[in-house]
Amino acid sequence: MFYICTTCGVQYDSSFQHPKKCVICNDERQYVNPNGQSWTTLEELKDSSYRNIFSQAEEGLYSIKTSPTFAIGQTAYLLQGTEVNILWDCISYLDEDTIEYIKSLGGIHAIALSHPHYYSTQVEWAEAFNVPLYIHRDDKQWVMRDSEHIVFWEGSMLKISQDITLYRLGGHFKGGAVLHWGNEDGVLLTGDIVQVVADQHWVSFMYSYPNLIPLPASKVSEMVEQLKPLHFDRLYNAFHRSVKEDANRAVQRSAERYIKALDGSLLNI
Repeated sequence: MFYICTTCGVQYDSSFQHPKKCVICNDERQYVNPNGQSWTTLEELKDSSYRNIFSQAEEGLYSIKTSPTFAIGQTAYLLQGTEVNILWDCISYLDEDTIEYIKSLGGIHAIALSHPHYYSTQVEWAEAFNVPLYIHRDDKQWVMRDSEHIVFWEGSMLKISQDITLYRLGGHFKGGAVLHWGNEDGVLLTGDIVQVVADQHWVSFMYSYPNLIPLPASKVSEMVEQLKPLHFDRLYNAFHRSVKEDANRAVQRSAERYIKALDGSLLNI
């Protein structure tokens, strides 16, 4: 059985019994459910009331979200590039309806992941479409189910196609990556390596979101400096939040505010 942690949604290698603990959830960037560790399987999920909902975010970009919410509840994105279609991040639930609908949109030619919290059933997705699965090598230790489909890339960037490039920013995880889509206006897909906040003109950066552990100012400066030369007007995170215009500038000014908050110069306390 390929067991899935019900808290983070990550699927593990085949075993007769479920693992004793979830490695992902026992890390300080996640958490173990206060009611205790529990497991399920994709087969059990298919026998329940779950389904995936597709929404068009903009031309060439579709979000995929599971209803009712399962595990972390993140959104995956299907991006239709000029040369290839790519799935950005994964969700745990996958069924035949989802596969057939994606095929009707042109299918996918590759999958890329931002960080381990969204690995979910990534191998199931890669096998269903017979495509490579791109994960930064710095996060190899967090892969809980191995597969010949996984490609561990290295360095600070990986060009997937003419208009799709992955950038390793680190931060939330050492191999934390974002995807830049070089269409006319430019789009950045960030998971929560760069997180859109409640005021969607701003973003933020964290080592641990559920446990509210911030990143150091030096790391945030490094991350946004890497993004500064890129052209992107819009930014989408993993929870249906987006910066709809002038997104690169929003990232830069958000970093400035974040660093001022850390050094105390922003606060009147």
